[in-house]
Amino acid sequence: DEFRDKSENCRLLLTYEWFHGGEKTTGKWYFVPLTSSLHRVLIKVLIKKYMSHKIEMEPGTVKIAEDSDFDMLKRLVDDHTDWKLDYDKGDETKVWTKTTPNCHFKMVKIQSVFQNIKASTLFDVLHDPGYRKEWDGYMKESIEIGYLNPNNDIGYYALSCPTPVKNRDFVLQRSWLDMGDEKLILNHSVNHKDYAIRKGHIRAVSHLTGFVVRAKAEGCFLGYVSQTDPRGKLPIWLVNKITQKFAPKVVKQLRKAAEGYETWKSAQGDPSYKPWVYPEQTLSVPRVSLSDCLPNGLSMSAVGDCEEYD
Repeated sequence: DEFRDKSENCRLLLTYEWFHGGEKTTGKWYFVPLTSSLHRVLIKVLIKKYMSHKIEMEPGTVKIAEDSDFDMLKRLVDDHTDWKLDYDKGDETKVWTKTTPNCHFKMVKIQSVFQNIKASTLFDVLHDPGYRKEWDGYMKESIEIGYLNPNNDIGYYALSCPTPVKNRDFVLQRSWLDMGDEKLILNHSVNHKDYAIRKGHIRAVSHLTGFVVRAKAEGCFLGYVSQTDPRGKLPIWLVNKITQKFAPKVVKQLRKAAEGYETWKSAQGDPSYKPWVYPEQTLSVPRVSLSDCLPNGLSMSAVGDCEEYD
């Protein structure tokens, strides 16, 4: 808009930042001359082009997820361009990996079909913090810090790792969108003043982790994509190998959890408590202030400078 009332020969300046290997490069692009009647069109094209190549959230940044973020998730799940198929044994589960410029660790993608499991049930399993401790054998601790709004919350998650690897933990913002037959969940790493790096843990970073759940006649479809930096001193090749081998096991574990969820939930004191489904239930839960989520001068790329190592 600053160009609207300027001369026809406007100058458009775009500033970009590129992150790779923890290093940030800033540059500028100039476009001259640029008529005022064209600059809006160009900006729209550039924004659309950027969004079509976006492959992560912004670690360390708390923001309410937008439609473009969920569109990015669906694109990553559905578009296999530049992905390498690593697992396909005819068991309704496929695993792909992809190398990206924003992280040394590969992005992993899973697609599977859960027979006789409703999409709403799988969505509940992925959300319900009380049930997670029943099926997630790696979970050491899970704390719901609070809600930003009815569709965005922040939580702390710690997982145990086999010796001699140190345990990992995360502070995550989770965002979700329920559109009936299609349900979407996103998370990425953020900060919170009350959850600094804990002794005996290495603070891992989720660039993006997401789930796409779609209703099908015979059950539901699960799409999963994740790119996580475990930090520490683990060899990159080892983490990438473990990730692609471990992915099918996670799907089997999740399927088994979904099969038992309805029985478990009905036995709880308040089986109708599902704030991810009923937004009015979030009125009774803690709220998170954005001022509590500032990085305090420590960026995600610098987390490794003050943490323990494996």
